[in-house]
Amino acid sequence: MGTVVDAPAVVTEEVAENTLGGKKVTVVFVLGGPGSGKGTQCANIVEHFGFTHLSAGDLLRAEIKSGSENGTMIENMIKEGKIVPSEVTIKLLQEAMIKNENDKFLIDGFPRNEENRAAFENVTKISPAFVLFFDCSEEEMERRLLGRNQGRVDDNIETIKKRFKTFVESSLPVIEYYNSKDKVKKIDAAKPIPEVFEDVKTIFAPYAPKAE
Repeated sequence: MGTVVDAPAVVTEEVAENTLGGKKVTVVFVLGGPGSGKGTQCANIVEHFGFTHLSAGDLLRAEIKSGSENGTMIENMIKEGKIVPSEVTIKLLQEAMIKNENDKFLIDGFPRNEENRAAFENVTKISPAFVLFFDCSEEEMERRLLGRNQGRVDDNIETIKKRFKTFVESSLPVIEYYNSKDKVKKIDAAKPIPEVFEDVKTIFAPYAPKAE
């Protein structure tokens, strides 16, 4: 039974990484501009591949709703137009992963920038399996956003342009970083939803639930 002791240190290091709450986890970051169809595809991945979908924005909103001290602090920062510190969002993501019995997670809309990315890896010691990047032209995203949910406050042309600009300036460096590590799986998100999901299925095939 001495195999564990004899195992090279590299193996133990690898096991120590990507472990959270005593379980080994698989994390996939999902990035894409507003209107790229991330939400729709995340729902498909959850249904077909058994991942748990964690949205940084939803977790922050839930924390605010809970009325906790942390929630009040987050709410005040958002009201003042400040960016919520990475550590706060990461702590919520970490807690959600530990509480959840699943070990496969899609993290949607995070990391938003390089600082988020570095902090996530430093705090959680987790490196994503890969980054799923929904690549879509600005024109197409604009057309979709203007065509959906008429009346949504953030779906007017000025706001949309600001959101695109933020995405390009903040999130593209994150995608470039992971691309340099061969960890980006890019999807042409301009195609119709079923075709996009066919591409998604190919990428997630290794994570398909094993037939009993």
